[in-house]
Amino acid sequence: MTATRATTLAAGFAQRGRGLTEQAADAAIDSACRALRLPTLRGRFGDVADAAKRQQLTYRGFLAELLLAECDERDRRRSERRIRAAGFPRDKWLQDFDFEANPAVNPAMIHTLASCAWVRNGEPLCLIGDSGTGKSHLLIGLGAAAAMAGYRVRYVMAAKLVNELVEAADDKQLTKTIARYGRVDLLCIDELGYMELDKRGAELLFQVLTEREEKASVAIASNEAFSGWTKTFTDPRLCAAIVDRLTFGGNIIQTGTESYRLARTRTTIVEQTQPRH
Repeated sequence: MTATRATTLAAGFAQRGRGLTEQAADAAIDSACRALRLPTLRGRFGDVADAAKRQQLTYRGFLAELLLAECDERDRRRSERRIRAAGFPRDKWLQDFDFEANPAVNPAMIHTLASCAWVRNGEPLCLIGDSGTGKSHLLIGLGAAAAMAGYRVRYVMAAKLVNELVEAADDKQLTKTIARYGRVDLLCIDELGYMELDKRGAELLFQVLTEREEKASVAIASNEAFSGWTKTFTDPRLCAAIVDRLTFGGNIIQTGTESYRLARTRTTIVEQTQPRH
């Protein structure tokens, strides 16, 4: 239904005043919601109207409930779109992180980071620890928290990012690619340090980090301590510059060396091999 037709109907209904039946009112509301593209209000106005009657809400209170329901649903859908756009490989949420199994991780610090003030301030974040200590869980969880808070987030594996940059440079699209990564509020780079980068790849990654320096946040997860990053970035000066970009004014979380995934696997094996009585 067009907006003009809905307006005509509304005007006609208004002329009827108190003679408008409940069925006709429902039809008018349905038509108006379609024309105004208010799907949540259209689907819930009946239930909200019944609740308002029971609670004896004023007209203003009833209208506020309807509009807030529409706003809440739109916020939820926008958050879902930002989560999908981030490209996370799997769902990981901060509330599901097992702090008891990861005693090296400070819950208070994660709670503070979940407020996303560091993203708002354009600060970097480094998650350093051995495999299985929860780095990727925290990286994705904090990225998801930022997306839910309204920030544009992008997740990418370090090797994939470097390969994309090399291909873009070969196709003379490097400036556009770096600008695209520069537009997001938070860039999450996972598995940095798992493979050695040649000088060209390291320099291209450095360009991405430089583009974002002190303007937009970068969060990385690495299984190597900073002292071991020369294995990934073989040029000592470039390695030092990259570490500087990722640590200056930033946050560093050490997730430890004890793999809780391995510990869980061992526990499961022991439980399965125990004789049953």
